[in-house]
Amino acid sequence: MKKTKKMSCLVTAALATSLLVAGCSNSSSTSAGSEKGANSSPKYAIKNINFPLNKKVSLKFLTQSSPIATKNPNDKLIWQRFEKDTNLHIDWTNYTWDQFSDKRNLELASGDLPDAIFQAGLSDNDILRYAKQGVIVPVESLIDKYMPNLKKILDSHPEYKKLITASDGHIYSFPWIEELGTGKEAIQALDDIPWINKKWLDELGLKMPTTTDELEKVLLAFKEKKPDGKDVIPMSFMINHGGEDPAMILGAFGLGDNDDHYEVSEDKKVVYTANQEGYKKGIEWLHKLQQEGLIDKEAFTQDWNTYVAKGKDYRYGLYFTWDRANISGNNEDYVPLPPLKGPDGQVNVPRTNGYGFDRGRMVITSANQNLKLTAKWIDKLYEPIQSVQNNWGTYGDKKQQNIFELTTQGTLKHLPLGTTSPWDLRQKTNVDGPLAVLNEYYGTVTTKPDDAAWRLDVLHKTYVPSMKATYNYPPIFLNKDDQDQLTQLEAVVKPYVERKKAEWILKGGIESQWDDYVKTLDKDGLSKILTIKQQAYDKYNSEK
Repeated sequence: MKKTKKMSCLVTAALATSLLVAGCSNSSSTSAGSEKGANSSPKYAIKNINFPLNKKVSLKFLTQSSPIATKNPNDKLIWQRFEKDTNLHIDWTNYTWDQFSDKRNLELASGDLPDAIFQAGLSDNDILRYAKQGVIVPVESLIDKYMPNLKKILDSHPEYKKLITASDGHIYSFPWIEELGTGKEAIQALDDIPWINKKWLDELGLKMPTTTDELEKVLLAFKEKKPDGKDVIPMSFMINHGGEDPAMILGAFGLGDNDDHYEVSEDKKVVYTANQEGYKKGIEWLHKLQQEGLIDKEAFTQDWNTYVAKGKDYRYGLYFTWDRANISGNNEDYVPLPPLKGPDGQVNVPRTNGYGFDRGRMVITSANQNLKLTAKWIDKLYEPIQSVQNNWGTYGDKKQQNIFELTTQGTLKHLPLGTTSPWDLRQKTNVDGPLAVLNEYYGTVTTKPDDAAWRLDVLHKTYVPSMKATYNYPPIFLNKDDQDQLTQLEAVVKPYVERKKAEWILKGGIESQWDDYVKTLDKDGLSKILTIKQQAYDKYNSEK
């Protein structure tokens, strides 16, 4: 990887026909696409960039991948085809998910930078910090000049341009976009679906529960009567683990909860879920289930592999996740548990703040001496048929199962996966990174995945009718001061909230500790957090 100096300005090649050369940028008025500066001899003096290149060129990228994927990204069929189409070779440094964050931060701190970071996993705080340090460069001029695919998407969907533009007016990263429905109808509107064992209900002559009291009785029956003769676990989850947390079921007691604990009221006020009276009652109810031996003893400590292993052994009466296939396979014994009425007759499905959007999927570093070439390579990732493959996987692989078949019309058709986990296959075959799969692509570029179409149907029939929230909180790009303050405050508040949540379900005590808990949240900065988020939300809604 090339050494780079952290200069305060960005220099690029003066010749329009040569590749742009970058130092780094910390200027609010200079863009990576500008053609100023003294350097006129880039490393690769290519006059015209048309893919495939006449001569093979290499760039160095840092990336991450699943532990079950190939260690060398270039072994993936998608990248082999991409290199053939471009004649641009990527020299990857690849780390597994569990190692990547630390390794990335060390390499960026060392100054020994790659040309770009793919599947970068950068938080907003990371993006703003590295931009200020000049480690990554602004890219809006590159988008305007050399990236027609991405520019078309941003022009036709201006909300995405708003979401990737920093408060200084620059764009520093390339996004991942996956649309599948909109608003409450979007596939991301609910993450943690509860899946109940219908086979056990039928075997024991039990009706599908519709209230929290009825669910408690069903779980007790599972425990006492041991259907299937199994070592039964009436209810399991992974506490504070997104889709595997039981947050959704707390909607029976009020606002409910979600993975980041923020909701938006009908009058567009940002509310914190974990200091509401309904939250308190819901946690008390979960503790009661725990006392009765109805909750998995490992629910507070287990990792993903442990959770899945018990699911594949069909030991669960009720569990939580995005798609049942990820935990118990394509087993039709498990069906969605409908929204439950709480003790006061409340029925509510809390919305998540999930969007098919990630701001920081790829960045270009200040070591990159081939900005134009890099930009044109990235722009190919936003071609519709390429984005679809990058997101899910590809076709024609002779070595492993395929996600798609290529039709005679040149479109991609999702194949039935049988008992294969869609998530596992996706990890092995896709490349992810910056891409865009828009709603208008379904039926024109690709089919909907069978599992996603089925899940959408589940949401629309079972959960959306009871989803009271009209709004949710979008992924707003805060200015650096607000983001720094928010990061610091949330680093104190969220761990405390989630530690107490687990402790109270497991051991009880929420009733006697609640007042002190609420006071501690205020002392630790919750009111300031809500002020920052409210101001940002109001500004976001006021902008065109």
